[in-house]
Amino acid sequence: MSQTLDLYKKEIMVKLKNQFGYNNVMQIPKIDCVFINAGVGRGAKDSKELDNVVEGLKIITGQAPVKTKAKKSIAGFKIREEMEIGAKVTLRGKKMYDFLDRLVAIALPRVRDFRGLKTGAFDGHGNYSLGIKDHGIFPEIPYDKFPHPFSLQINIKTTAETDEEAKELLSNMGFPFKK
Repeated sequence: MSQTLDLYKKEIMVKLKNQFGYNNVMQIPKIDCVFINAGVGRGAKDSKELDNVVEGLKIITGQAPVKTKAKKSIAGFKIREEMEIGAKVTLRGKKMYDFLDRLVAIALPRVRDFRGLKTGAFDGHGNYSLGIKDHGIFPEIPYDKFPHPFSLQINIKTTAETDEEAKELLSNMGFPFKK
């Protein structure tokens, strides 16, 4: 069992139940799933770049990503409808908690000039989004394999009804929010 899931079951559930006064265990917020998206700006011209992003996401998440396609043509970006322009992964269960362990304990401290996560990135329904500019913060990625760094968008979906509950859940799991 991952450290985050073990911590959640033993300590965080009790802490949240006492803090928010839940009557039922099913009311306690938990992380439902994690979505990871990566767009490829150069991918419209070079399909090899999209293959690099797919391979990088596969290494980072341990799960095969799905290629995403453009919904409509945009002449200014030289994108045509149905052109493959990115990749996405949805993590649930054990892989989700393993990814969150690595994100909080290993990857985020490796970000240059890291001062903490923004608290304003909650969407009003208890979900949190963060962006990572360089995939190289994950130690499992070999530097020589990927010629260009790519960025990631990470969305964490929780069952919390308010942003306050979700922030308390994530901060108890070790997410380093700005004070």
